[in-house]
Amino acid sequence: MTISVNIAVPAAALAIAAHPDDVEFGCGGTLAKWADAGCRIHHLICTDGSKGTWDPEADTATLVATRQVEQRAASRALGGTGDVVFLGWPDGELEAGPRQRWQVAYWIRKIRPDVVLGHDPWRRYRLHPDHRNAGFLATDGIVAARDPHFFPEQISPEQGVTPHRPKALLLWEADEPDHVEDVAAHSDAKVAALLAHTSQFRSTMGIDDPAAEHEIEGFRAQIRERLAEHGALAGFAQGEAFKLMPKL
Repeated sequence: MTISVNIAVPAAALAIAAHPDDVEFGCGGTLAKWADAGCRIHHLICTDGSKGTWDPEADTATLVATRQVEQRAASRALGGTGDVVFLGWPDGELEAGPRQRWQVAYWIRKIRPDVVLGHDPWRRYRLHPDHRNAGFLATDGIVAARDPHFFPEQISPEQGVTPHRPKALLLWEADEPDHVEDVAAHSDAKVAALLAHTSQFRSTMGIDDPAAEHEIEGFRAQIRERLAEHGALAGFAQGEAFKLMPKL
């Protein structure tokens, strides 16, 4: 399989994810690289993240608010100056239905990204239904956003909401990646953005004691190892791999 590398830096990029922190795991280095080159990066988070804890006594309303604060901080750590949008669907219950597709299409039309990034919904053996459905919302939302007879009630030129066709879609955690972005100079920004999600230290990142530098360094090493594996597909020291869909 031929591997393409390093698409032209877009003027605007929109990452669509199931939960807070998914964007940073999937494409944080790429977004940081593009932001550093002048791209305006945006986040669209489909669920409220309310089940992102192992503590059965946790106040989930507080967790939702905390994860929104963390996600905004993560966007800033990547150099983001664009929108951070939360659709707020219950964690674990996301559906790729017409109402959710309406919302995603609206934000694609409103933000007008050159590139959209999201979960690969066709990845085999994907366990989490939210990741699957968020991936389908990205693909289906692009189709709806580009064609004027989908959700015509959204269209409002005076408010800047008109049909929009992105130039490319990048799917992370791809079953069959065919594109790699070189992120060797931006891996630290990716890690910093991930570490902004402090509520996820124990459940997602394997960090039991945030004050233990060896645990933080162990997580950094895991991310660097994964970036090295992806980068090796294209001869880069560190990279992020995707399925590229260039004609939408």
